[in-house]
Amino acid sequence: MSNTVGKTNLLGLTQLQMEQFFESIGEKRFRAGQVMKWIHHFGVDDFDAMSNLGKALREKLKACAEIRGPEVVSEDISADGTRKWVIRVASGSCVETVYIPQDKRGTLCVSSQAGCALDCSFCSTGKQGFNSNLTAAEVIGQVWVANKSFGTVPAKIDRAITNVVMMGMGEPLLNFDNVVAAMQIMMDDLGYGISKRKVTLSTSGVVPMIEELAKHVDVSLALSLHAPNDALRNELVPINRKYPLAVLLEACQRYISRLGEKRVLTIEYTLLKDVNDQPEHAQQMIALLKDIPCKINLIPFNPFPHSGYERPSNNGIRRFQDLLHHAGFNVTVRTTRGDDIDAACGQLVGQVLDRTRRSERYIAVRQLGSESDTVAGARQN
Repeated sequence: MSNTVGKTNLLGLTQLQMEQFFESIGEKRFRAGQVMKWIHHFGVDDFDAMSNLGKALREKLKACAEIRGPEVVSEDISADGTRKWVIRVASGSCVETVYIPQDKRGTLCVSSQAGCALDCSFCSTGKQGFNSNLTAAEVIGQVWVANKSFGTVPAKIDRAITNVVMMGMGEPLLNFDNVVAAMQIMMDDLGYGISKRKVTLSTSGVVPMIEELAKHVDVSLALSLHAPNDALRNELVPINRKYPLAVLLEACQRYISRLGEKRVLTIEYTLLKDVNDQPEHAQQMIALLKDIPCKINLIPFNPFPHSGYERPSNNGIRRFQDLLHHAGFNVTVRTTRGDDIDAACGQLVGQVLDRTRRSERYIAVRQLGSESDTVAGARQN
């Protein structure tokens, strides 16, 4: 749905911003709490349904404001219960949001950008290039859409979404203000009341913004590490050339230490066959992380066409896990969920109107590789 000219979309406003909005239209600040509850607790986007607001105020709001959620293009449900929404944002691109149920926990994986400005070599999102940052309304709108789909009521028990991870499409710290605002709404009791321990921001390593993050929120932090030394990480995660491991880990450690309360850094490590999954890589990782309070999440690579990488064998994954575990680390292997609807980690692609031409170059390389394979096969025959 296109933006209504001159109207403020209340969906993406934090409590403070909502209070300031009501003051700006000559209303009391307490109206902010009433409207936020209607929006986020009840999923209401119609001012006429807000029964504790007077008719005059409802008419005033209809004239100057709106509650405009993102457009849902499609919703798919996996055999394992995973759900994926394709959502169109204002730029015309589409992003993806994934809900992963597990026991009594329901984790929503939220996107922050249409595409990604970074180009990690093993991630299908990055191959689509970059179009735009999502607005705060488009970020929190993903939670709003998912919450409504479950018919959630404001009661704090048995709600479907217990955790939110900023691990969808994009690098969250390159869309700082909008992501921080959305996370504040997630944690606000007038919003979704999710514990700060259960809201996690994942970054590939934008060091200056890690420092800035601690000034605004105290959410959990996850680091997309993927390599235990600078030489390999420079290839896999190119931002490492700007912020090498020593600088990056120091920033992460400072962030975690400010949180206190025995909070730890989550290390995400995608295992790529014969690239970063060998015993020497595990030993380097042990040395690298020995002084950092952390837990390690190993992610077996989820293939996508012409990626150039393969998933390690189950034995290789267990061997790597055991080496880290025996060194005293808390290590888990992420179970692949939703791969039948392309919702697994690293598979989110959306439909990005690429401004970088990266997707063009990637497609050209893929086509060249396919042609080379065809020629080679013909010669062998």
